[in-house]
Amino acid sequence: MSKFSSPFVYELALVAHGTPAYDALVALRYEVLRRPLGLAFTPEQLAAESGSFHLACCCEGVLAGGLVLLPLPESRMQMRQVAVREDWRGKGAGRALVEYAEEWARQAGANVMMLHARESAVGFYETLGYQKRGARFWEVGLAHWEMTKTLRGDGQSGGA
Repeated sequence: MSKFSSPFVYELALVAHGTPAYDALVALRYEVLRRPLGLAFTPEQLAAESGSFHLACCCEGVLAGGLVLLPLPESRMQMRQVAVREDWRGKGAGRALVEYAEEWARQAGANVMMLHARESAVGFYETLGYQKRGARFWEVGLAHWEMTKTLRGDGQSGGA
């Protein structure tokens, strides 16, 4: 449970691929993550997401954020495409979404969550217990770090 307190009540849910709710998540991810970089989603990229899990965070009737969880071998899960609307940043929506994703992944049997964090987001993930692994690398033209977090109490710190 988070020690962070927010005056907002967030509705967090799994969204099925190919539904109108999924389309809204894709539109949000495009606006927040892709459009600023001049990137679009291809039909092939979106079709490949059918094996992933899509989580949404809503508040006051607004889609505040969303992310994608990709199952990996060895009881790991990769958190991808974390997007929070600019007007919902700093209000706990991102934290609520990530904590929900972690609990969802635990329930699905994952022991470790990993992600590729944009350098500008590393501090956010560190406050949630993620640790950098390896060296900085470039993805979609931006500096990123691999980060991991152990989801089960086995005493290990983010190992794969």
